[in-house]
Amino acid sequence: MRNLLDKGYPKITGRTPASFTELVTPLRATAVALGGGMRAPENGRVPFLLVVTRTLAPIEQSLPLTTLHGRTKPGFVDDRSYEPGVIERFVATPEVELPDERAYLLFDVDRGEEFCGAVPNHAMAAIAERRRTPLTIEEGIALVTHHPAALAKNKCFSLGGSRCDDRRVPAIWISKNAPKLGWCWEGNPHTWLGMASAGGRAAV
Repeated sequence: MRNLLDKGYPKITGRTPASFTELVTPLRATAVALGGGMRAPENGRVPFLLVVTRTLAPIEQSLPLTTLHGRTKPGFVDDRSYEPGVIERFVATPEVELPDERAYLLFDVDRGEEFCGAVPNHAMAAIAERRRTPLTIEEGIALVTHHPAALAKNKCFSLGGSRCDDRRVPAIWISKNAPKLGWCWEGNPHTWLGMASAGGRAAV
């Protein structure tokens, strides 16, 4: 929570610091109960994340609050991929059950580097077979926000939990020394792009 306060989340959510803190503080007990026994964060895997959805924090405002590890350039949305009005069409898939429309916790998060070079559709099928869930756009932003080292050269990730009505799969990768939100086709593999996933979600 402190990280989000420091980065200015109260401002982009239209809340005071006190109001924002009041919203997310109840999630602390859930984080301890469900994530306390998980292994410590690594570059590619973290026990849990606090996720703030676009209902409170618009993607165009939350992504610029991210940076690469050790860098200062803000993240950005690729305007050639997401012309005005398009990003709103990329929403959580029916299989993704969000426990709260504002803020919640994501557990056992993996950037999915094992799927680098895999066809995105095949990666998402493998994740489903493991009873895991692909990350949404907001969850990918949360991963880079809380753990910038998770986004690294040749270890970037797709976000198959957010889709629209076509073959595009959102992804976050590195461009101009900053995180960039773009998309790739569901049938096209990329050696530097995996498929991020998580074990589950929970709210209060």
